[in-house]
Amino acid sequence: MSRSRRPSHTARRGIHPLLGMAMALILALAATVTAGTQPARAADSAYVMGYFTESPNGAGTDYGLHLAVSTDARNWTPLNQNNPVVTPTQGTGGLRDPFIMRKQDGTFVVIATDLKGTDWTQQNEYIHVWDSTDLRGFTNYRRVKMHSMATHSWAPEAFWDASRGQYGIIYSAVNSSGHNVIMVNYTTDFRTVSSPQVFFDPGYDVIDGNMTTNVNGVNYLYFKDSSKQTLVGARSTSLNPGSFRPFSTAVAHGGTEAPIVVKSPTSNGWFLWGDTYTPNGVFYAWQSADLASGTWAPVDQRQYTQPVNSKHGTIEEITTAEYDNLLARYGSPSWNRLKSYNFPDRYVRHANYAGRIDPYPFDPYTDAQWKLVPGLADGSGVSFQSVNNPTRYLRHKNYQLVLEPDDGTTTFDQDATFYRTAGLADSSWSSFRSYNFPDRYIRHSGYVLRIDPVSTATDRSDATFLVGR
Repeated sequence: MSRSRRPSHTARRGIHPLLGMAMALILALAATVTAGTQPARAADSAYVMGYFTESPNGAGTDYGLHLAVSTDARNWTPLNQNNPVVTPTQGTGGLRDPFIMRKQDGTFVVIATDLKGTDWTQQNEYIHVWDSTDLRGFTNYRRVKMHSMATHSWAPEAFWDASRGQYGIIYSAVNSSGHNVIMVNYTTDFRTVSSPQVFFDPGYDVIDGNMTTNVNGVNYLYFKDSSKQTLVGARSTSLNPGSFRPFSTAVAHGGTEAPIVVKSPTSNGWFLWGDTYTPNGVFYAWQSADLASGTWAPVDQRQYTQPVNSKHGTIEEITTAEYDNLLARYGSPSWNRLKSYNFPDRYVRHANYAGRIDPYPFDPYTDAQWKLVPGLADGSGVSFQSVNNPTRYLRHKNYQLVLEPDDGTTTFDQDATFYRTAGLADSSWSSFRSYNFPDRYIRHSGYVLRIDPVSTATDRSDATFLVGR
């Protein structure tokens, strides 16, 4: 459900649960159904992520559907300049916890929680639904009633149940047990649904169910254990309500929720993404060589980058043609972000006009967005133009990097020009050599950016950055 510092249901009823670790968003985004029984997809597959956005002070908060694309399911390019591609017009007028699924006919359905903001006490019997041929447009918007209980309908996801010839829609709600359980309704058209049933209730508060079906004849349900603020897996050889049993080792990074299980595109392994709310909105990823083992190891943050301000994601496989068409329809960002190699939780930003690296997330988030333009002193180099202060560029002064307006002088142009080279610590990343001090590179020292000679392994790591979105 991606709730920032949301107390568990039992806490709201006055019982103090174990304090928190739930929601380290799993490897780049939330809520996908990986199903062996789903329609066949092209071998040249890519990925789409859906999410909403929140930032610490609200500057980047938007409760519409956002999309990003990836070719490796780890590093993501936000579409539409990270603006929403569609926003609900009914109910609360906003969404959380979107879920994208390719249906049996090859088209897509998008479902989401009907909630704008963070009022966890709000009761809502409905979810948002859209149809889409190719995710370049969204039609037949509607709200579908799931139940008549005095509770919510959080984090809906769906899966195909071939034995029934129907889709199951699962979501979190508080039933007569007094705690959140995973409910299910069945449908063929995402318009008319069956009466709700309890799909999974281990006897304690659970939310954010994520299904992966028919992996060597076994079905997996990952969820948030609200009492421990962790992500846990259950499994069953059937898809029948009540048949799933917890089995996996719990994982978390602080308070963690919104699990997404994704098949690795390059191996037989799997990734698990989780979304944190302590701090709010950081995705973490784990990997496993065997989904049946139920054990997960953390993925190095160098290996993945979430879309800026993304919350409670969903990941679905698409074809390369669909990937290209989405980029053509919405465009890629006009800006870049730079991630530190040896502090991959930190990004290059300006603060009080000084260049530095700070841990994500922060506001203004646009302090970390840069246009890499042709070098002011040499067009074969690059200069770093600030997105939120577009008259200002990063330049060195007394060897420290500062953000200053272009004064039109030759000295400024030279101080603000750098040559991009293969990363000194990793050639697949980037380093930046000063134009007028060619023995010096941009590096961080005490989290402050400066230009220095580079000689040691630490220097090389300090001077290496990932140019991404």
